[in-house]
Amino acid sequence: MAETKPTATVKATSVQAKKSSNAISWIAPIVCIVAGYCIWRFIFGNPDGFKTPDPAGGFWPHHKDPKGALNGIYEGGIIVPILVGMLLMVIVFSIERFLTIIKALGKGSISDFVRKVQYHLANRNVDAAIAECDKQRGSVANVMKAGLRRYKEMITETGLDTDQKVLAIQKEVEEATALELPMLQKNLVFLSTIVSCGTLIALLGTVLGMIRSFSALGDDGGGNAGELAKGISEALYNTALGIGTSAVALIMYNIFTTKIDSITYGIDESGFTLTQSFGSLYK
Repeated sequence: MAETKPTATVKATSVQAKKSSNAISWIAPIVCIVAGYCIWRFIFGNPDGFKTPDPAGGFWPHHKDPKGALNGIYEGGIIVPILVGMLLMVIVFSIERFLTIIKALGKGSISDFVRKVQYHLANRNVDAAIAECDKQRGSVANVMKAGLRRYKEMITETGLDTDQKVLAIQKEVEEATALELPMLQKNLVFLSTIVSCGTLIALLGTVLGMIRSFSALGDDGGGNAGELAKGISEALYNTALGIGTSAVALIMYNIFTTKIDSITYGIDESGFTLTQSFGSLYK
């Protein structure tokens, strides 16, 4: 009969799913759109900023002859509050992602942290390596700590061979990584969506404004070219606002994805460090 290696049941992962509320993902867009309307209606559309205000007011007062550039933005139409709301969303989610990623980066250099852990593992001092994780914090430290706990268990495990122990450590790292990465990427979809939709919505507002302008020109018999030019300039406020919003969203999205890539690289390096260290020291 073929000789079989003794096997032992590997304990379930010690990594626990993080409980986190993502209420901001549905509250923030609503609040931002409402705030965008209020800015458009009461700041850009302040009656004092127009030579011919609409005394009736209402949801969409038809003020005419703006005195300043901000009041001119009001003339862009009902698409403007949506664009202002999207700009506010970019600001809100950029702040939220910035705080999250700063926390995920930990308290020091990730590369220095990994080197310190490698040094302690080379000296077979797992407890000191775990202590480094407590000092560093952040996503890389969380994954490393989960792996080090399983690493420490595998040192005294007698029912598994070296390859099985390395696989157990690797599995622990992968499960910890699977819990960390979604927290880093959460809500980036809003920035990527605004990058794509901001300019399109702005173009819609511009087209609607130009339709109104040409329609008014047709009603006047085509003799008022000055009013046509004025109407087109007001419609182009939508384009300017949408392009600016999309540009800011694109810049912030690229900044955050670059930071996340550096954290992901640190996590991958951590998993490689643990498996290589164990495989070489505890054969």
